[in-house]
Amino acid sequence: MPMMGRGAFAALAGTSLLAACVGPGTAPQRPGVPSDRPATTAPGATPRPYRPSNPPPRQPTASVPVVPVPAAMPAGATTARAAGVVRAPAIAGVPLDATQAAAALAAFRISCPSLVRRTDPTGLTNGADWRPACDAAAGTVPGEAVAFFRRWFEPVQVGDGRAFATGYYIPEIAGSRDARAGYAPIYARPDDLVDVDLGTFSTALAGKSIRGRVQGTKLVPYFDRTQIEEGALSGRARILGYAADPVELFFLQVQGSGNVRLPDGDVLRIGYASQNGRDYTGIGKLMRDRGLLGPGQASMQGIVDYLHAHPDEGRAIMRENKSYVFFRILDGAPLGAMGLPVSGGATVAADVKFVPLGAPVLLSMDRADANGIWIAQDTGGAIKGANRFDTFWGAGDEARAIAGGMSARGTAFVLLPVGVADRLLAAGNAPATVP
Repeated sequence: MPMMGRGAFAALAGTSLLAACVGPGTAPQRPGVPSDRPATTAPGATPRPYRPSNPPPRQPTASVPVVPVPAAMPAGATTARAAGVVRAPAIAGVPLDATQAAAALAAFRISCPSLVRRTDPTGLTNGADWRPACDAAAGTVPGEAVAFFRRWFEPVQVGDGRAFATGYYIPEIAGSRDARAGYAPIYARPDDLVDVDLGTFSTALAGKSIRGRVQGTKLVPYFDRTQIEEGALSGRARILGYAADPVELFFLQVQGSGNVRLPDGDVLRIGYASQNGRDYTGIGKLMRDRGLLGPGQASMQGIVDYLHAHPDEGRAIMRENKSYVFFRILDGAPLGAMGLPVSGGATVAADVKFVPLGAPVLLSMDRADANGIWIAQDTGGAIKGANRFDTFWGAGDEARAIAGGMSARGTAFVLLPVGVADRLLAAGNAPATVP
């Protein structure tokens, strides 16, 4: 799956490797969008200053998480079943916000057609398990959402249940269809970028892949960020448009999709198409380790402010992240890893080996806005392991303010259809109910 998504800006601060994945989908090329000529900046020219609204990160309202059930996390567990599940306290004992639960119900309905057909790599459920709850969801009105989740699901804790949640959103940046001094090109996937499935060459390499380009008779690494910014893609990749601020384009690449606001008020929606195959480096950790970020500056907003204030140093720092994302034009609602629309305030990215994709998850965190029922409709390159989540907040300043500073810790419970926990218990995968 592509990355947006792949994301949480806590990654930039070094706490994760941002990557949730809103953006898959296809759309026709918009007429009039330029093709393959990069923008040029005259010697000594200063890029047009552009500061999008950059609201400070939302200050969290403290919350006291539910204490997780005492349980060990087996070392090296690669699935929820291997990590072990324990029955958690009844969901009836956890306060739920009716509005947030209604949003989660709507998101769950969207997931149901896929959920009942999917093969679940967690080892916890099968498609038929979800059918009764999905049938019931179809006839449940929003005002009954809390009762719905309490009636049709029971919580289990995967491993030790200790959760960490970050946030991602759909950014919007200023741009143009035409090349302008100081603007940065937004590239489509290059024509010469090659994906190689190594498993087709050796069973020992099953599941592994690389990207590169052919040079003579050899496959070599694809151009890195510095080479691309210095013009290596001229004649190799179509240009979808231009970003007014290279810093904002960098962060849009980290998110994996977003909107480009054009001078005429039109919006170019772009989503992840591919990546150059180079390793991702979280620049926030680099900046923090070098003492460039003071207390309270390790948010996405703090990093952006520093890069704007130190343009030459900032360019060099961004180039230490050799990964480069290529885009495609999108139409319609943003899509997650299930190929289905995602919902701000209700969708969460999770590791599909530990949470069934499409399943509800109950988060009880030390930050109130992360609490509630979320639907696992997305994935992310950095969202790996049990109880690691990336909350999706939609688009706009409000979403940016929340996602930019989201870093919450607490307890997570996966909501499984009633009866599944009994089956796991009978199979020796869950202990008795904890009071």
